[in-house]
Amino acid sequence: MKLTNQQPFIAGNWKMHKTIPEALDLVKTLGEQSSELEGVQLVVIPPFTSLSEVRKEIEGTSIRLGAQNLFWEEKGAYTGEVSPLMLKDAGCQYVVVGHSERRQYFGETDKTVNKKIKAVLAHGMVPIVCIGETIEEKKKGETIKKVGTQITEGLKELSEEEISRIIIAYEPIWAIGTGETATPSQAEEVHNFIREKLGESYGKEIASCAIILYGGSAKPANTFELLRKKDINGALVGGASLEAESFIQIAKEAIRGYKEKK
Repeated sequence: MKLTNQQPFIAGNWKMHKTIPEALDLVKTLGEQSSELEGVQLVVIPPFTSLSEVRKEIEGTSIRLGAQNLFWEEKGAYTGEVSPLMLKDAGCQYVVVGHSERRQYFGETDKTVNKKIKAVLAHGMVPIVCIGETIEEKKKGETIKKVGTQITEGLKELSEEEISRIIIAYEPIWAIGTGETATPSQAEEVHNFIREKLGESYGKEIASCAIILYGGSAKPANTFELLRKKDINGALVGGASLEAESFIQIAKEAIRGYKEKK
């Protein structure tokens, strides 16, 4: 899949929310209004249990499907895990990798994130790779150090071609689910660092085309100012993606912000 940052990219991570009927109600509403959202790429990321049914509901619309996680092996004795083959079969085009909640609660590391990225790419899907610092690291002034390490270790041994098929989501951990948000200037500073680091490692062309998202309490009220910034190409949305009205409003604000990008 060829990636472009010429339009905003808005992905809704539903986390552990929505039964199948609830998921279908939400995407039905999104689908009915998706024609009004030309100029933005919308992705929904439901729980595994809803993937196949959601795929059927969004068929024929511009909405795309993503998954929240995977294991790096295609099959085997890994009880409770989901393989890239299974996600591909369910219709997924995107997979979130290394979300802070996976790192915090389930022991994921930069090393396992690297394995998962390679598995996603090997099966023709796009990894949305999450990176970000804790509140303690932020207070110590270690944001850039932490993000830099996550990029270096997470993307280790990937080719330039593979890097061109990756989306990066900067999610300051201290802002996820807290209602706090990095200011547009704070977010832009880190996004600019990420783009510069990609340029140093993989060349300016790849860096200039890279999709770098902001995550961490993204909502309608702050999307416009965030998306106006030069290096912010979209948002990985959590709680605000659980209601069609707020998710659609975020998409509209993203379009508006992109038109006035600084």
